[in-house]
Amino acid sequence: MSQNIRVKICGLREAAHVNAAVAAGAAYLGFAFFPKSPRNIDLAQAADLAAHVPPGIAKVALVVDMDNAALDALIDAVPLDMLQLHGAETPDRVSDIRARYGLPVMKAIGIADEGDLPKLDDYAKVADQLLVDAKPPKGADLPGGNAVSFDWNLIAGRRWPVPWMLAGGLTAANVAEAVRLTGATQVDVSSGVERSPGLKDPRLITEFIVAAQA
Repeated sequence: MSQNIRVKICGLREAAHVNAAVAAGAAYLGFAFFPKSPRNIDLAQAADLAAHVPPGIAKVALVVDMDNAALDALIDAVPLDMLQLHGAETPDRVSDIRARYGLPVMKAIGIADEGDLPKLDDYAKVADQLLVDAKPPKGADLPGGNAVSFDWNLIAGRRWPVPWMLAGGLTAANVAEAVRLTGATQVDVSSGVERSPGLKDPRLITEFIVAAQA
């Protein structure tokens, strides 16, 4: 089973870290376009990084409540395979974005307790994938990448009609347990492979992917 775990390394900003993720077997590479994030990159940087990603590895843009003008500019500049919506986008907005750009859309949903779970069913009707993430702490500037996790038992055994990915506070030390508890076949990490906010560590990237697939 373990070899089927697909890993997304998110918030990449440097070619060395992209190369490390590719070499270690990442299935998805995420680039963050959100000015408040320490992982934010501009369009020129992202286009340069994306140009070095081999075919078969999905290039994902993480955006937060981005309007059409900004999305147009992003998609014109960067060769992308998927959009990850990490803001307060409604189901209607998700549908609009899918129709407008013809790219698969992953919608991130923050989970803190059982009351948040119905949102997963709502968005599964309109998104191509779900990112099941920890709800950000009160007052947090970032919708994700906060190095916090949620109670994985909340989604143990649950399934949705679209593929889904587990995120939130994952590290090389806990990812195997997270996969075991939730049954996730895809996992996403950002802060868990960093030396400091926004600064990835190639060794931690490799260790995470090895642990996820071990």
